[in-house]
Amino acid sequence: MSAKVRDYPKLAKDILEAIGGEENVVGVSRCATRLRIVLKRSKPNAKAKVASMPGVITVVENNGQFQVVIGQHVGEVYEEFSKLVNVEASETKIDNQGTVLNRVIATMSAVFAPFIYILAAAGILQGALILINLFFNNFAETGTYQVLSFISWAPFTFLPIFIAITAAKHFKTNTFIAVACCAALVSPTWGEMAAKIAEGQKITFLGIALSETTYTSSVLPPLFLVWILSYLERFLNKWMNEVIKPLFVPFLCLVIMVPLTILLIGPVTTMGANGIANGYNFLAENAPAVAGAIIGAFWQVVVIFGVHWGITPMVLANFDLYGRDSFQAYQTIAVIAQIGAVLGVILKSKNQELRKVSVSAGLTGLFGITEPAIYGVTLRFKKPFIFGCISGAIGAIAASFFNPYYFVYAGLPGPLTIVNGIDADYPMSIWGILLGVVIAIILPVILIQIFGYGEDSANTAGNERTKHKTNFQQNILENNEETVHSPMSGKAIRLSEVQDEVFRSGAMGQGLAIEPSDNKLYAPFDGTVVMVAPTKHAIGLRSQSGIELLVHIGLDTVQLNGKPFTLHVNDGDKFKKGDLLITFDKELIQSKGVKTTTPIIITNSDDYNEIIIEDVQDVTFDQKLFTIIK
Repeated sequence: MSAKVRDYPKLAKDILEAIGGEENVVGVSRCATRLRIVLKRSKPNAKAKVASMPGVITVVENNGQFQVVIGQHVGEVYEEFSKLVNVEASETKIDNQGTVLNRVIATMSAVFAPFIYILAAAGILQGALILINLFFNNFAETGTYQVLSFISWAPFTFLPIFIAITAAKHFKTNTFIAVACCAALVSPTWGEMAAKIAEGQKITFLGIALSETTYTSSVLPPLFLVWILSYLERFLNKWMNEVIKPLFVPFLCLVIMVPLTILLIGPVTTMGANGIANGYNFLAENAPAVAGAIIGAFWQVVVIFGVHWGITPMVLANFDLYGRDSFQAYQTIAVIAQIGAVLGVILKSKNQELRKVSVSAGLTGLFGITEPAIYGVTLRFKKPFIFGCISGAIGAIAASFFNPYYFVYAGLPGPLTIVNGIDADYPMSIWGILLGVVIAIILPVILIQIFGYGEDSANTAGNERTKHKTNFQQNILENNEETVHSPMSGKAIRLSEVQDEVFRSGAMGQGLAIEPSDNKLYAPFDGTVVMVAPTKHAIGLRSQSGIELLVHIGLDTVQLNGKPFTLHVNDGDKFKKGDLLITFDKELIQSKGVKTTTPIIITNSDDYNEIIIEDVQDVTFDQKLFTIIK
């Protein structure tokens, strides 16, 4: 757990040494709580070493990034770390690391994280104006309101310029050229021209008709503009004469990129962002309870992996298109559910140190930042995190019956942004959000008081709860015991060593992982198929006695869309021990840069008195893995 630290230069230096020094760093960025470092190669033990440093909450390796979760002081550590590395001069490009999905998520994080607090501050100001208008009916007619209002809207109106600055740094192109191009997109003159086109007037550029697309508050058009600009600028710098380069590189970038964006990039990317937003809105409008349940239950799981920035373009597109968004309403309930789980631990625990840590994490959560609560308390004890996810889902489902929306964008949705759900045209929205929030706070507290908050996974990992037996020829099992055999051959890996936070934390249940040596998955017992993932990479099995087993072939294999996998069973099929369930192309998975490490998890672990995991290294198909004691 993070300790109070003031020597940020030392912490930055220690982190750099642990990850292999400056020569191993490709790029670095930060978000609200994380220092995000892209490495050329992973260094053994770096994660454990950095995670144990005072001032570090935890470390997450995901999406091609070494993410150091620090909390509210991440800005200071980032500044000191940036002084130690010369990333700008690096020949290796960040956007060449990992899969397409990894690069997209890394880009979103690098672009939005630096100015998210600006958007959050503007959102809080808009929320305050909403409250003032509720109590003072004539306030909206005053000059004070008008000044504060345009201040609050300015960061959103000129969002493309913010994106130009951060994207230019990420894509390693000239910041001033990027800003000049994006400033043209939000020019009042273009706004006037787009309005005339919308009214039916035809305006052309070089004989090509212009569209009515506007770019204030837009996300993808400026982002793609800067990305393509980075290639154009490098090309021009490489082939243009040194004498004319300082003048004609900016000139050509401006006269090429701005028209190209208005003619092609802008309309196409805007259509894409709007299409994604409309897809979510279709679900939210036709099955609001389903949308609420998904977001309420799984938003904090997404936060664990640090990939939550990927949703930003869709949310901003909703505000730009409709002036409202339901995603952030449900997101707020999910955030507050984790705060409720922390409150439950505070009320249940008699450990003063734990209560002190929980109070600190809970206070951070008030500002919409839940990583300290997740890593310091809820995920650490497992049960509170699960209760928080359950409560978030139930709260969001309850809210869904009232058409909950946010009418002002919240950079960091949480308790302080609840007022963003107030609007005279949708009077039931705020009541739905408040109902969801009340459930999200109270329900985890009740569940924790009844079921407790579990054992500290930081202290119990590998101890008596997960016992290992070395005698493979054990006596015949008693009637209250059952054996689960290995569904594949390969090298056994402890769950605590798996490079996936959800599996490693034990939140899904006890088990282990196997690095497969062949390409076949067999049935480990007699039972029934209860779940097959649409992308075929995971299967859920239930034994005749009720053991529920999840086999997840590879890590992040969901992104492969089922191509490496061939199913030999379907959902609901019965099988016998040893039946072939799935074959997979191990080489194809590895060629995509995805790990084949296969977690094998007993998802209903809490239903049993004890789960004995065999102490094995190399396992063969049908070898005993688990002894389940009922």
